[in-house]
Amino acid sequence: MKKYSLLLVLMLALSVFLTACYGGDNADEGSDDASGDDNAAEETESDAPQELRVIETSAIPSMDTMLASDTISFTTMNNVMEGLFRLNADQEAVPALADGEPEVNEDGTVYTFTIKEDAVWSNGEPVTADDFVFAWQRALDPDGGSSYGPYLMEGKISGASEVFNDGADPSELGAVAVDEKTLEVTLEKPISYFTSLMAFPTFYPQNQAFVEEQGEDFATNAATILYNGPFVLDNWDGSTDGEWTYAKNEEYWDAENVSLEKVTFNEVKDPQTAVNSYESGEVDITSKLSSALVPQYEGDPNLVTWLEPTIFWVKMNQTNEALQNVNIRKALAMSIDKQALTDNILNNGSIPANYAVPKEFVTNPDTDEDFREANGDMLEYDLEAAKEFWATGLEELGTDTVELRYLGGDTDTAKLTDEYIAEQLETNLEGLTINLESVPFSVRLERDETLDYDLQFAGWGPDYLDPISFSDLWITDGGNNNMAFSSEEYDKLLKDAESTYANDPAQRFEALQEAERVLLEDEAAIIPIYQRQANILVSDKVSDFTYHFVGPEYSFFPISISE
Repeated sequence: MKKYSLLLVLMLALSVFLTACYGGDNADEGSDDASGDDNAAEETESDAPQELRVIETSAIPSMDTMLASDTISFTTMNNVMEGLFRLNADQEAVPALADGEPEVNEDGTVYTFTIKEDAVWSNGEPVTADDFVFAWQRALDPDGGSSYGPYLMEGKISGASEVFNDGADPSELGAVAVDEKTLEVTLEKPISYFTSLMAFPTFYPQNQAFVEEQGEDFATNAATILYNGPFVLDNWDGSTDGEWTYAKNEEYWDAENVSLEKVTFNEVKDPQTAVNSYESGEVDITSKLSSALVPQYEGDPNLVTWLEPTIFWVKMNQTNEALQNVNIRKALAMSIDKQALTDNILNNGSIPANYAVPKEFVTNPDTDEDFREANGDMLEYDLEAAKEFWATGLEELGTDTVELRYLGGDTDTAKLTDEYIAEQLETNLEGLTINLESVPFSVRLERDETLDYDLQFAGWGPDYLDPISFSDLWITDGGNNNMAFSSEEYDKLLKDAESTYANDPAQRFEALQEAERVLLEDEAAIIPIYQRQANILVSDKVSDFTYHFVGPEYSFFPISISE
């Protein structure tokens, strides 16, 4: 393949975005009360119009909580709808429609939620326990087309698998309306992060009478949706609409703590155009900056940055004989200079990842120590060790050459990253040939499912605040494994974490840390590459801008505008 010039990369302007969803290219391809903490807006005394202007990179694909599977849809739902819990500015799950914390039985498998008396839909009807039961059953309809319903409920909520897979009656789902304002949820096993799950839009309620009245038109435009959140959609005309607005929902139970009267969104795909609009004062919040634009705003007080719990890695398909050899896998994993990649190609604050569970994501429930503290770095760049593993692996395979197909993306930034990684592998490991195949994202997803690759660049952003959101990717025959990796020891550690230690949070946490060591130190199952940093511009007129690590990306309702 063509050799890669790092100097050339430094001269190229990157003008595409990074993503936050599974399999996405690294380029442009998903207090005790919510009103009593830092996530809630204080009433403003400013005379400035309480109107916010925001840029997004795409239109809203779906406003049906059953069907949505992308970040922009989830973010919109988070602001115009609400579930039992929501995330605050400290990334904590706090009660929203739930009237305080739920009652939990002794073994942690039955949760009883009381719904706020003053929680109502935008048509004036009360939000009831039946609304949750209906929405969750609908998300498990085998013919309904929901991807997140089965993913988030199977193995967690009692009866979910039987309803989705075996044709059981929807009433078999462990979600029961005890009375109008009391919801009882039965789990298959204790789940320490269950209230975090309740903040995810798939678990939001739906008004059955309204959904059935709308029929196929439900959630296709602003008029065919009911709202129970801080805002309502004002003029959204459907999934192709490049401009939409929020209006304050005066019926919202906590409306007095929502300052904004209007939020206007415009779809702008080009990052330079987005920045130009910001600089001219036409918008208050940009979409995420491309790598090429980040350096020019270094030190700018209006540049808001955070390390996302999103990791990109190279998957190794173990149906390939060479990749079945652990020494070959370790050699590949340790022969890539990740620091040069993040410094010179990404150049946006992203950091090398020598791990499978991100930094600054979750902490030990006993010690409050970050997940990374105990495990540290693994599979670090070490060229001497990589060459030794390579030589041993080749000897065990009885060959002096290996040829591998590398499946990458077709965007400019993806190509630069993939070419860099492929060049590192070929240059540092004698006898290795990499055939780089750059394909559209949809094609790569198809080939991932059929294991039609040897090496593949991919990534993952979590859906809830728990390390298992990463750990269960690699269980044997798991739905996201798709690389023929299997380890009895790894599977046992995950089973122990979710059953034996289900009621011992600290021991469970340590089991998941041990599982990561097996995955990387022992098996070298994947090649972690980098953890992504987000960078956006927020006007100094904007107070209490709030972002989230999982699920919906932003909460706009805490924001107020000053002069």
